[in-house]
Amino acid sequence: MPELPDLQVFSQNLTKLLKGKTVKKVDVIKDVKLNVSTKELKKALEDQKITSISRVGKELHFTFGNKTVLGLHLMLRGKLNTFEEKNTAKFPIIELLFTDNTGIAMSDFQGQATPTLNPEDKDAPDAMSDEVNYGFLKTKLNKSKAAVKNVLLDQHVIRGIGNAYADEILYVAGISPFSTSNNIPDAAIKKLDKAIKSVLTNAEKAILKSNPDIISGEVRDFLAIHNAKKKESPTGGKIIQSTAGGRKTYYTEEQEQY
Repeated sequence: MPELPDLQVFSQNLTKLLKGKTVKKVDVIKDVKLNVSTKELKKALEDQKITSISRVGKELHFTFGNKTVLGLHLMLRGKLNTFEEKNTAKFPIIELLFTDNTGIAMSDFQGQATPTLNPEDKDAPDAMSDEVNYGFLKTKLNKSKAAVKNVLLDQHVIRGIGNAYADEILYVAGISPFSTSNNIPDAAIKKLDKAIKSVLTNAEKAILKSNPDIISGEVRDFLAIHNAKKKESPTGGKIIQSTAGGRKTYYTEEQEQY
């Protein structure tokens, strides 16, 4: 699943490719996840110009001249691809054809990628916002008996962090992913606060460096511990893999469990 740094890079590259283009035609091939009728979506988007593309949590938001927003959530296996005149990618969900006969499509062989017209605002802050700081984390963690990784992944608490980057953040912070949230001391919470921003920012830079034009997929080879090919962390600790509920967690014994 593409996570926050991936989506941040996608939004930058899609902006370069698509900003200023006008939608000639919208095709909805699979409308199971769409929150409005195909007719309503076409009416809202056709003949409208893209003014911006941004990442909001785990979604990409396409904003148009009439202030309408199309949210695209790629879910686990969704992909984006650009095309000329006709989309040839398999398993399309939605396609936008522009007046210059180029287009963009979202596809997903699992059928879970979700288009949403005018997504509702969420209460939880984005992981990269100034609101996510030491005070915020202390309040949220002190109220929870859940494992700290579960708190980081809860999109009702913080938006944008996924499985791989939760592992990376906790490794950098030196906190075991299995730590009980309200047992974590203030000093460790301060490290967690710094780790969230540094890990996500550095990951975005690494993705741009290795895949400067990427608009789909995920880049993981540079990760410190969430990597099946690596046996040791950068500081020499043995990487341990645990699986629960279909989710893989990578960690080392260097990380303290509270």
